[in-house]
Amino acid sequence: MNEQQLKQFRLYFTGAVTIIISALLVWQYFNGGVPIHHPLHRADMPGISNWWGAVLLPALSWFLLGRIHQRIIDSPNNNNEQKYPRAVIIGFTAALIYGAVFSTSYAYGFSSVTSILFPWVLVLSLFFKLYKEECVLAVILSMSFVFGAVLPTVFALVVGLVSALIYHLVNFIYSRTSILIMKTR
Repeated sequence: MNEQQLKQFRLYFTGAVTIIISALLVWQYFNGGVPIHHPLHRADMPGISNWWGAVLLPALSWFLLGRIHQRIIDSPNNNNEQKYPRAVIIGFTAALIYGAVFSTSYAYGFSSVTSILFPWVLVLSLFFKLYKEECVLAVILSMSFVFGAVLPTVFALVVGLVSALIYHLVNFIYSRTSILIMKTR
């Protein structure tokens, strides 16, 4: 994709996120009130209103899409095709599905599913770069309908940081041990 198409997509995507979260908040307001979420699900901790999503989700979408687009433009494989790279689409889709399954299973009380899904993120981070912007954005967007915008953002940032540490640490150890093994032969 050329730079102009990327900017246009960024604008449309952020606009769509803004419209969707605004519609959801208006619907929540007129149907029982906008929910407030408490960290660690403890009522004695300060509550975080879903209203923050009206600011946070468009800002995150704009920022993270800008980072994705800069990565695409700076890529040596960028040949100004009319489509996103396959890795970006697959990462976004997989993270979107993960976040939707996680939040839906939590909302409907399937704690066994949520207790399995969380550790699997850490296992998958051994092999995949789950800290990429498209994965973080997809998880935040898909989980924000159930948890609001702030808690999924914190969750995605913590999981992204831990997955980056795991991925790079394992690759570092693997590369060093393979070099040592090659030297001993």
